[in-house]
Amino acid sequence: MKTSRFTEEQIIGFLRQAEAGMPVKEVCRSGGFSDATFYKWRAKFGGMEASQAARLRELEAQNAKLKKLLAEAHLDIHALKGVFGVKR
Repeated sequence: MKTSRFTEEQIIGFLRQAEAGMPVKEVCRSGGFSDATFYKWRAKFGGMEASQAARLRELEAQNAKLKKLLAEAHLDIHALKGVFGVKR
């Protein structure tokens, strides 16, 4: 997954500028990103504080790790069933 060149604090700063009344086009131009990126960030980080955004990132990383472990466990189970001849 591609990482952002902006930190969560910077992203939330851009969102706050728009909330303060600065036009979205101007925020995007000054930050060097597209309108679509701004609206994607607003959907993900809208109304969050920087600490909440950091916690969200930690939870997403933990969730990805758990999904990987679950997939590996399912592969192990499938392989063991194949070895022992257990049919579904």
